Amino acid sequence: MTKREIAVLGGAHIDRRGRISDTTVPGASNPGTWFEEAGGGGFNAARNLARLGHRVRMISPRGGDSAGETVAAAAAAAGVIDCPFTFLDRKTPSYTAILEKDGNLVIALADMDLYALFSPRRLQQRATRELLAASDLVLADANLPQETLTALVEATAGTNRILAGIAVSPAKVVRYSQCLAGLDFLFMNEAEARALTGAEADAAEEWPSLLRAAGLSGGVVTRGGKAAVAFDRETACLAVPPALPALADVTGAGDALASGFLAALLDGIGLAGCLRHGIAAAILTLHSPFAAAVEMSPGKLARVLTLVPEPQMLS
Repeated sequence: MTKREIAVLGGAHIDRRGRISDTTVPGASNPGTWFEEAGGGGFNAARNLARLGHRVRMISPRGGDSAGETVAAAAAAAGVIDCPFTFLDRKTPSYTAILEKDGNLVIALADMDLYALFSPRRLQQRATRELLAASDLVLADANLPQETLTALVEATAGTNRILAGIAVSPAKVVRYSQCLAGLDFLFMNEAEARALTGAEADAAEEWPSLLRAAGLSGGVVTRGGKAAVAFDRETACLAVPPALPALADVTGAGDALASGFLAALLDGIGLAGCLRHGIAAAILTLHSPFAAAVEMSPGKLARVLTLVPEPQMLS
């Protein structure tokens, strides 16, 4: 594996997760446990990619508070080069989720107004321009404003670097709608794919044509424990994740899949192999209590990869 230069722009904040201990009772007090760590779609992916051996820089707005210090410490622990722009009078964004006993999401609240200050002007700063120019891969998440995502795509157009996006949520994925054609890959779940296309797929095999019609040339659509589909300009493939006996937590699994997929892509692996690597990275995360598994490494990923079946080529 060759170490590559990667720039990640997007969410780096505090994740708070409450897990219900028994059957969920809506509208009532539910016994459970509470857990807090640094998180964010972009930051989870940045830490995974750093642990997979790449040189990763994270660019994100942050508040001048103890939560911001927690994020900085988590970046250092994972080997991520932290490049924040800090607003001393603001608070660091946060994401608060309630999970069922089995680890699936019940509801979440995102307090992320600070990301609105990541304006296109930030991309014009000399340090940011030089960082983007030196990167083999630029990865953004949809915590960024729509105009900033569009400006980022325009700034990297016509270059050899890979430009990819993480959908984050059905409400935020539509921020990519004006710049889909400039992305090499967009990572999303089925709810996010529906929000982006305004369409419903009766089967996973339909998503590549629906998303290409929307303007996207490459992407991955995950469907929980069901088959995930990946596509690029010419081909598409389908892979069913192996059944897992238990989930530690679903938080970060999609970000891990994006990380494993992109790390394989940087190594010159084909679409089907990239999807297998992505699923393997997601499995590692699903067995971890953390949104970015501390165990993530090239060796561990290679061992988990043996559990993932070969994808079925669709075209």
